[in-house]
Amino acid sequence: MKILVAWDDPSQAELLQLYLGLGDNTITVCEDADTLRKELEKSWDIAFLSMTMPTIDAGFDLFNYAREVRPEMPVLLGCRLDEMISLPRFLMKGLRSYVVRDDRGDFIFLVLAALESSVEAIKTEMASKLSERLRDEMDSVRRLQETIIPRDIPVQHGYKSVARYEPSEVSVTGGRPVVMAGGDYYDVFPVGQTNLILIVGDASGHGLKACMAIMTMHTLIRMVTADRYKDAALFVTEINRWLCGNSIVQSGGGFITLFYGSIDTVNHTMSWASAGHPLALIHNLTTNEVYPVGTNDDGGLPLGIVGEMDYLAVETAIPENSRVLVFSDGLTDALSPGEGKQEKMFGIEGIIATLLECRNETIDATMERLFLASGNFTGGEGRHDDTSVLLVERGP
Repeated sequence: MKILVAWDDPSQAELLQLYLGLGDNTITVCEDADTLRKELEKSWDIAFLSMTMPTIDAGFDLFNYAREVRPEMPVLLGCRLDEMISLPRFLMKGLRSYVVRDDRGDFIFLVLAALESSVEAIKTEMASKLSERLRDEMDSVRRLQETIIPRDIPVQHGYKSVARYEPSEVSVTGGRPVVMAGGDYYDVFPVGQTNLILIVGDASGHGLKACMAIMTMHTLIRMVTADRYKDAALFVTEINRWLCGNSIVQSGGGFITLFYGSIDTVNHTMSWASAGHPLALIHNLTTNEVYPVGTNDDGGLPLGIVGEMDYLAVETAIPENSRVLVFSDGLTDALSPGEGKQEKMFGIEGIIATLLECRNETIDATMERLFLASGNFTGGEGRHDDTSVLLVERGP
């Protein structure tokens, strides 16, 4: 530590310099006000001031000056028993700690521990303030992200839709979790009278960059003309080409995974394309079977990596009385607590098991059960990645 001492007793000042200078500490002792004022122009970890320099009033003035020019520097005050009646003056001006000095000088052996405790207390307080600031900033970014998440989910004749998004959480100093901003995104909207568009995207990373990458993609999607929405391959190929030329997405090697589906609500088929995203699942409620819409070979690379890439569209039938589930990997990647064993993920298996249990549940209840099941799987620790889920049901 770099310790500045201002003391009114020369013999005690010499002992303080000797004792406090042990180890890696750097000590400067001032025996008058003018020297102290000059030394305060430098940077110090902490100051140890006598209440009397040489009077209490003079010591109070110096304490106030130190607080004025070095407000971030903790101050430890030394006072005699008969001087403690003046302590409230100092406490009201920001004094945090003090030691009682005796004529024999035995207090000197307590000073180093008191100085170290004062410095650690300030560090802890600063860390707490920093974590609170982080919490506030992340909350602001998260609210920005939520402006692009639709609140009203549209329907098409014969179909029902529900959707849900939950941000991830991390623990920081102070024990309170920070709700993180992230890069998840979903959208559901009709095109004409016979098509329903499903989109789930997930930008790499967390925080402002991931949020801005997703907002950039959202803007690009809204610029696409209506007739192109029906062509899943063309849609994803064009969005990828635009994102590969975008500096926000490209900075730091960022990318976005995307599942895009266009449901023909007359012929009951879904044309879909995947850019590195988990495949959608179909739950046939009549047979109580759950299966993916295709294979991983049907998808392509995440968006924003290779500009001249052509994505392929796959057409999948949507059986009568069935559901289509589109999700981000926050749902599958929910981790068990482990407890000394290797952590396990909720995984596709957890999703399928939950869907099978919800065969006779409403679409809203099924959505609730999916989030509840993956949350319970973590043992209360919460999902560490954003989670977006779309669930679309074709009636009997």
